[in-house]
Amino acid sequence: MIKKHFPLKLVVLLFLLFSVDITFSQDDILPSILIPSKLKENANAVVRNASIEITIDDFDKMIVKKREVVTVLNKLGNVDARIAEAYDEDTKITDLSATIYDAFGKEIKRYKERHFEDVSAVDGGTLYSDSRVKYVNYTPISYPYTLVFESEYKTSTTGFIPLWLPVNGYFVAVENSTYKINNPNKIPWRFKKTNFKGFPIETKESETEITYSIKNQPAYKYENSTVHYREILPKAVITLNKFALKGVTGEYKNWKEFGLWMNTKLLNGRDVLNPSTIAKVKSLVQGVENPIEKAKIVYKFMQDKTRYISVQVGIGGWEPIAANEVDKVGYGDCKGLTNYTKALLKAVGVTAYYTVVYADEKRDIDKDFSSMQGNHVILNIPNEGNDIWLECTSQTIPFGFLGDFTDDRNVLVVTPEGGVIKRTSTYKDKKNLQTTVGEIKLRKDGSLKATLKRVSKGLQYDDKSGYEGYTDEELYKSYKTNDWSYNNNLEIESAKLTNNKTDVVFTEEIEASIKNYATINDTEYIFRVNVFGRNSYVPKRYRKRKLPLKIYRGYKDEDTFTITIPEGYNLQSLPPEKVITSKFGNYKVNISKIDNSSFSYHRTISIKEGVYPKEDYELYRSFRRSIAKYENIRIVITPK
Repeated sequence: MIKKHFPLKLVVLLFLLFSVDITFSQDDILPSILIPSKLKENANAVVRNASIEITIDDFDKMIVKKREVVTVLNKLGNVDARIAEAYDEDTKITDLSATIYDAFGKEIKRYKERHFEDVSAVDGGTLYSDSRVKYVNYTPISYPYTLVFESEYKTSTTGFIPLWLPVNGYFVAVENSTYKINNPNKIPWRFKKTNFKGFPIETKESETEITYSIKNQPAYKYENSTVHYREILPKAVITLNKFALKGVTGEYKNWKEFGLWMNTKLLNGRDVLNPSTIAKVKSLVQGVENPIEKAKIVYKFMQDKTRYISVQVGIGGWEPIAANEVDKVGYGDCKGLTNYTKALLKAVGVTAYYTVVYADEKRDIDKDFSSMQGNHVILNIPNEGNDIWLECTSQTIPFGFLGDFTDDRNVLVVTPEGGVIKRTSTYKDKKNLQTTVGEIKLRKDGSLKATLKRVSKGLQYDDKSGYEGYTDEELYKSYKTNDWSYNNNLEIESAKLTNNKTDVVFTEEIEASIKNYATINDTEYIFRVNVFGRNSYVPKRYRKRKLPLKIYRGYKDEDTFTITIPEGYNLQSLPPEKVITSKFGNYKVNISKIDNSSFSYHRTISIKEGVYPKEDYELYRSFRRSIAKYENIRIVITPK
């Protein structure tokens, strides 16, 4: 008798496969032990098998069938196991199910469509919406587990064709993902592929079918100060030249034509105002000739009269509420409030254009590929090459200021002649300026008293202006736990805030004290010289950096303090001037004696926004490490 020796790993695997109730199809190998080890590395979840199949029967008939098998390895991977499908009056779900399996591939829970919750697709801040979602809120009992989610829907809206984003973020690996779009009637379409190079993607493209697939793609591990995953991971976008959106048809091949469609179908006729409102705003600007000054007056009128409430209806959430309706009720969403402001400006003879933008995340409208893009609307006022941009959803933001919500990105400006790609205002590097001037008096017991005046501009204004809405208690707590958390025993005695919206400048005048700041013994009095501006940030170390370095926002901080030492002490030698220069920015500290009892401390730090190759990361880390070291410099004074 011949004895066969099987590897222990194989014996265990065979046992697992045949000792559980195998209920899955042959296409799915569900036990997590079968995931290749290279796909588990750096992964919180592994997409085992994902497929999207789209059929375009006509410019207004589309069927979307999705199937996703995802193994969640740990708690952080739950975000990649979504069990939800959206629908509305224009979209009908025809198939919906989900099944959960344990680590061995044994079924834990099965959900049919009747088990799904059916709720509004928007949060409580939305007044009304026709968008809904069916979902399951599954709470895992152990890890890993595997989700098999299947859905199918039919829709007459073809303006939004699901894109292919096979690797949907960092820490996600993909074993197999396929995207297929059928176009049997050869409806004219366009498509764009991004970041395909360097990935194991197979493609097939014809007039009637497009297929993309990827296999065995390891997870990307997020690294600090790097690019958004959209900038490096593959993506494919498809759009029809002729489409339907909530029963409204459109046809375009470029941004000019798309903007013309928006202006004609979505905006035209929705800027009508009641005669009394027109008379009101005309009276407000009476005697004012400059169009920008008129716009400032009208903008303030709009801010005082309205408030933001999300309203997600009207041609797929793309059509604004009519201006006279916003005028009547006093609220609207970004579309309604922007359209209303545009109508008010038109009434006083100021030209302004409705503008589509990606808000929050700094993301461009793709200038080279026209399609349904954007998630927010702002207003553009042409101004002889120096465009003015208005955020119409805020009652407090200054005229012409965007902040980091919509700054420095490509946007679509909708004019009667068509769409135009422009770029919003940029707040870069030294424009984001914070200056602090003050006096610090050190006391014999080691405590100190300080008065300081901090002035913020650009995006630093954006960071601070929200303080105006704080109570004193909230403001003082913010100073102690956020701004100067490194100072133990800090007490804020008073704070006066001034918000100059005309010049977009925020000023804080603060009186503060700190107990036990200095270390005292019989022979020395030791204290850190940088009291209210310490920046000790040092980027995380990576032995083998794999991703580019990205500094998202540049800025400049400048501090000037007069520091008085206690009576009975000598001010002797002071540290020499320190200058650090690099491609990422500059740092300079100058400490100079005023007289025997006081000295000045002047410090500037400027950081440059930019994207740098991964090889520069260690240089940047070294630059920040050198700064952090000097930010903690101490001065020693001795008794007389």
